[in-house]
Amino acid sequence: SQQVRGMATLRMISIRLKSVKNIQKITQSMKMVSAAKYTKAERELKLARPYGIGAQEFYKKAEVKDEEGEKGQLIIAVSSDRGLCGAVHSSIGRIVKTDIAANPNTKVVIVGDKVRNILQRLYAKNIAMVVTEVGRKPAVFGDAALVAQSIINSGIEFSKGKILFNAFRTVVSFRTTEMPLYSQNAVANASKLPVYDSLDSDVIQSYTEFSLASLLFYSMKENATSEQSSRMTAMDNASKNAGEMIDKLTMTFNRTRQAVITRELIEIISGAAALETKN
Repeated sequence: SQQVRGMATLRMISIRLKSVKNIQKITQSMKMVSAAKYTKAERELKLARPYGIGAQEFYKKAEVKDEEGEKGQLIIAVSSDRGLCGAVHSSIGRIVKTDIAANPNTKVVIVGDKVRNILQRLYAKNIAMVVTEVGRKPAVFGDAALVAQSIINSGIEFSKGKILFNAFRTVVSFRTTEMPLYSQNAVANASKLPVYDSLDSDVIQSYTEFSLASLLFYSMKENATSEQSSRMTAMDNASKNAGEMIDKLTMTFNRTRQAVITRELIEIISGAAALETKN
């Protein structure tokens, strides 16, 4: 029975060792793919930053403030549909939960399916819109424009708004950031807006729509770069952990195999000695 148990243990260790090696191959491949996507995303992020920075500077120069009233709060949470990238999605979901708890009259527009999974169990009534199929391909300005147009057509009214996303810092770090978002009435009532010439309601409406698309495009690019760098780091750590587990399993397999061989040799020698004694 001891020999049978030993062989069963060897078989189990061998199966587990093989599965861990397969997992390590997958994580290493995902790391290489994420590294290539990260390089491209970082290059495109440098071209997308002027869109977001320019829109924010206009709000600062015109001294746009939140609209007065109780229309509620709008949060646009930018994430993606893909996981295995650390705390990229959970950090945004945690902040959204805190804001909803502080202000129940909050509507959330979710870009990406991961944050929707975090919020839908407790805060499904606060979700106004969900945009899926995000993150599989690099975002372009047309994608952000479609999302912005969908938000405008939905007729969501708000007195205070913001966009939540993960701002890229370095290869191994990102920062969950929020950008203020203003309605058309808030922009029209800005204190320093009259310094700009030839501004009427149509121009303000056009710029508000364009600035929303620009801010979304910028936040989607920042979030995509943070996601790829975080996934690359996560897959690298997973590959290292798999390598350590492979070493431990290999050592356990060799020790168990040696113990089985030693036990079989002892049984053979003991049997031979018993036969000689009997003869």
